[in-house]
Amino acid sequence: MNPDSIVYGAAIWLIPLVIAIVFHEVAHGLAARALGDPTAAERKRLSLNPIRHVDPIGTVVLPLILALTKMPVFGWAKPVPVNFARLRNPRRDMMLVALAGPGMNFVLALVGAVLLGLLLASAGEDRLGSVGAFVAQNLFNFVGVNLFLALFNLIPLPPFDGGHVVQGLLPPAAAERWASFGRFGFPLLFILLLVIPSIWPSANIVAQLIVPPWEVVTRWYLSITEAIAG
Repeated sequence: MNPDSIVYGAAIWLIPLVIAIVFHEVAHGLAARALGDPTAAERKRLSLNPIRHVDPIGTVVLPLILALTKMPVFGWAKPVPVNFARLRNPRRDMMLVALAGPGMNFVLALVGAVLLGLLLASAGEDRLGSVGAFVAQNLFNFVGVNLFLALFNLIPLPPFDGGHVVQGLLPPAAAERWASFGRFGFPLLFILLLVIPSIWPSANIVAQLIVPPWEVVTRWYLSITEAIAG
C-alpha cells in the first residue's frame, strides 16, 4: 500500500466515515423503535449495509473533496425515517432519538481509541508494517471522524440533531414554527458550509464553532490511546 496514493488517502477517510455515518443513522432508528416508532424497521433501514444509507453527495463526493483538500472530513447519509407522531412521548422522545446518533459516535470514537491503543501496544508503532499502519491510520481517523460527526450534528439548528433537541425544548407553538425551517435544511447547510465561508472566511462555522471543541475532545480520547499503548 502506497501511503502517498490517492486511493490510500481516500480509503483511510472513507472507510471510517461510512462506518460512522451508518451507525449514526441506525442508532436513530433503534432509539425510535425502542420509544414506539418502528418506521425505520418497517422500511428496512436498521441494516448495517452501507448501500441502504449512502447518499452519493454526502457520503462519497463531499468527503472525498474534503479529504483531498486537507479539510476536516464529514458527511451525511440518507436520514433514517422517524415518525415522531408514533413515539410514545413525542416531545421528549424526539430529543432522545436525535441524541442517539451523536451518542453512538461518541461511543464509536471510544472504541476506536481503545483498539488503536491495543494495536500500538501489541505491535509497536515502528513495527506495524504496511497493513498494520493502514489499520492504525483508519483507527486514528475513525476517532476524529466520529467526534467531528457528533459535534457537527449537535449544532442547534435544523436539520441537525441539535435542532431537534431545541425543537423538543421549545413551547409547542414555537416548536412547530422551528420545525418548519427543516425544509430549508440542505440549502441552509450549503449556505453555512460553502457560501458564507467563501465570502467571509471569518464566518466559517466549521472552523469557528466545531474545530476548537473537536480538537480538545480528540486530545481527550487519544490520551486513552496513549495510556493503553504505554
